[in-house]
Amino acid sequence: MPTHGRRALRIAASTTLAVTTLAALVFAGGWVTTAQANSPAPTLPVRDLPASRPSSNGPIHVAVALGASGSVGSDALAPFEVFASSPAFSVYAVAATPSPQPTQGGPAIVPTYTFADTSSGRAPRPDVVVVPAVAAASGPAEASLRDWVTQQAAAGARILSVCNGAEILAAAGLLDGRTATAHWSRLGAYAKKYPAVHWVAGKRYVRDGAITSTAGVTSGIPGALRVMADLAGTDEATRVGRLVAYPNWSLTQSPDIPTRSFAPTDLPIALNVVIPWGRPTLGIALTNGISEIDIASTFEVYDVSYAARPIPVSSTGAVMTSHGLVLHTSSVGQAPTPNLLAVPGPAGIAGLDPALRAWAEKNRVPVDAVHGSGRSPGFDGALQYLSAHAGRAAALSAAKMMDYPATQLRLEDAGSGVRIPVLLVFGLLLVATAAAAPTVVRRARTSSATRSSSPAHLRAFG
Repeated sequence: MPTHGRRALRIAASTTLAVTTLAALVFAGGWVTTAQANSPAPTLPVRDLPASRPSSNGPIHVAVALGASGSVGSDALAPFEVFASSPAFSVYAVAATPSPQPTQGGPAIVPTYTFADTSSGRAPRPDVVVVPAVAAASGPAEASLRDWVTQQAAAGARILSVCNGAEILAAAGLLDGRTATAHWSRLGAYAKKYPAVHWVAGKRYVRDGAITSTAGVTSGIPGALRVMADLAGTDEATRVGRLVAYPNWSLTQSPDIPTRSFAPTDLPIALNVVIPWGRPTLGIALTNGISEIDIASTFEVYDVSYAARPIPVSSTGAVMTSHGLVLHTSSVGQAPTPNLLAVPGPAGIAGLDPALRAWAEKNRVPVDAVHGSGRSPGFDGALQYLSAHAGRAAALSAAKMMDYPATQLRLEDAGSGVRIPVLLVFGLLLVATAAAAPTVVRRARTSSATRSSSPAHLRAFG
């Protein structure tokens, strides 16, 4: 074969090996990240769990629906607190079965009722149904959820989809001929998959008849406040809006928001996804009476940034939130030992359960407050906490992924540490080694051929 032909083959082989090695590293990193996205399954028997209860005896009933394939916890918990903060609303969680329902990266949620309970009369028929994003919205695992939401819509319930919870409605045909929105990263895919729906970007929420759909994650808070205003009046919605303190929110504010897309500034999160090795484990310490939004914000910032692996931990394996929702967690005897124990909520470290404190001391785990000690509450505080541990760039990108306003945030720039740069260099060295393999093999063969063809008396001194 001519020399230039052999050179072209070597270049092709080097390129193929380099691309294959890089693809294998990215695939392996993504697989590990996906595997770690779900918290370890708690083993406390269901019979030993306390029962979730409705938030109040309010006359307007709100059902927060949970999926069997794994709901986005913030999509469910944040609107739950919004509605539960008003005595006009009685809020409960509902699912296909009474067992704890998984969330993505957070604690499992014990439903108050089942779908069948709303038909039998054991649970009140909902006036509002909140639909969070789930892992398999159009798959068979969520067939009962789609059917139940369709039944409630037909019975006259208002529907509030949060983030990609809109896909549950689209897959059920409830959005055909309607205008809707969802997380900005999925709108293009939904336009192809559900062409009967008019999908719009750049809207915090979209109201079309009895259905309100919202943009990414935290947009469920303004969406819930809008529905509250329709049902309980603007004064009550304004009062609750002040309580939950969504940045720059008012009922008169336009629902227009920036139209977003992936950008180079999202590189820190992308690297966290494909380079998970050595990622720290963060224990999230939960205690009875904690705010649903404080829980949601703490888990969500790590769920979207992948800066650490969050593990929900409590002293007994179950906690009840401030509005009666029971969460199933790992207990101190089940949880892996974390690198750091973070305590959400305004009480900070002072509010840490004594059993968790003793466990942390025994295992020499540092304890830190997410929202306490003068820090901001809710999503502001969680993003500020993230910036202090993973850097300002990661926090800003996480805010973007959650569709959360960022201009008011006071972020530190702690940097991202050395883990990612070191592993990135190591990965590039592997790719370079793979690319160099054909040249190394060729040189080795050439050297061997030269030695074998040289005279015997020269080889003896070679």
